[in-house]
Amino acid sequence: MVVISLFFMWGFITVLVDSLIPRLREVFELSYFQAGAVQIAFFSAYLLVSIPAGFLLARIGYKRGMLIGLATMGIGCLLFWPAASTRAYPYFMLAIFTLAAGMTVLQVAANPYVAVLGSEEGASSRLNLAQAFNSVGTTIAPIIGANYLLSDHILDGKAIEALSSTDRAAYMVQEASAVQGPFVVLAGALLLLAVLVGAVHLPRILDGETFGSYAATFRKGRLIRGAVGIFLYVGAEVAIGSYLVNYFLSMDLADVVRADSTMGWIADLLGKDVTGMDAKGVVGVFVALYWGGAMIGRFVGSFLTRIYRPALVLMIFGLLAITMILISISTTGFVSMWSILAVGLFNSIMFPTIFTLAIEGLGPLKPQGSGILCTAIFGGAVIPPLLGLLADGFGFKVAFLLVISCYFYVTYYAWNERRAT
Repeated sequence: MVVISLFFMWGFITVLVDSLIPRLREVFELSYFQAGAVQIAFFSAYLLVSIPAGFLLARIGYKRGMLIGLATMGIGCLLFWPAASTRAYPYFMLAIFTLAAGMTVLQVAANPYVAVLGSEEGASSRLNLAQAFNSVGTTIAPIIGANYLLSDHILDGKAIEALSSTDRAAYMVQEASAVQGPFVVLAGALLLLAVLVGAVHLPRILDGETFGSYAATFRKGRLIRGAVGIFLYVGAEVAIGSYLVNYFLSMDLADVVRADSTMGWIADLLGKDVTGMDAKGVVGVFVALYWGGAMIGRFVGSFLTRIYRPALVLMIFGLLAITMILISISTTGFVSMWSILAVGLFNSIMFPTIFTLAIEGLGPLKPQGSGILCTAIFGGAVIPPLLGLLADGFGFKVAFLLVISCYFYVTYYAWNERRAT
């Protein structure tokens, strides 16, 4: 249960940081480009830290790796205090990178640890269940952010410029305090979690094993194919999530949603009143369903991968994701909207299932393998801009062919692994 709480925590913090971006942009007086660069700082940690983390993990063990990850995340949270006080953009980026670096170490340690806690046959089921609690964190975080962190009014740039110098300074101090408090609380929670992890007896898995090298790990074709799968899957998932609002706006779905009374129960469920929102707000309400689908799918996937071969379940989910996108780009209105939202449900099992298939049979090379696989998460910083570039030139209907190709590879990978086992 302590290990599962780690999955919840990094999912919660990841989305909570996104929820704070509107406030952080005002505190640091960032341009939209600078605010968007947060994702580059975040995903760069996976690119730069994952492989060194796997190297470290092979020598100090999973438990100590988790403790180092939690400690680094705590330091990242505390760095928001001086960053908010000085309103210095470089400090802000350093805080984001440090937080993401700790999260990277935690993932490199926790994912394979859950996978090796029992039989290899049940590894996908266990990791899907653990990742489901990660999705619980990503589902709760926006609610916490909206109701407790962003509940007061945030002034836009023109309103801030209209304030007197004294009022502007007072407003910035107030905004800085609003950013500092939550991250100090998070740092305390991470410290408490580190104490619990340190105090609880966890099975010692790596002790006494002879560790291989990264050179040997890179020669494992199954692992490298899995890393490509994670790169493309994460890129496709983030790309769809990043552009859903724009996609819906391009189809004028906001007016359709307002006109359909059956949509009211969903808005009520999410605590939103769509009648007074602008078009972006209306369709944005339904984007939560895309990410919420992952939580439901992982609980279901934990059951399915226990009774069916994980590669078979992954192949079917990959085919269903492709089918949903094809339906979306070939239709309009609610059919198009609901089909693309359903992709979130079929995304659910992809990361944990690809991960466990890729490290199966690695033995003492699992820490290095985990480092390589977590490096591939950097796909979340590569595929979305490419989708945006295609959308600018050809529209979303054509651009989504890119994510179809990503899911096609995932499906092929699953088919190949199913045939090999």
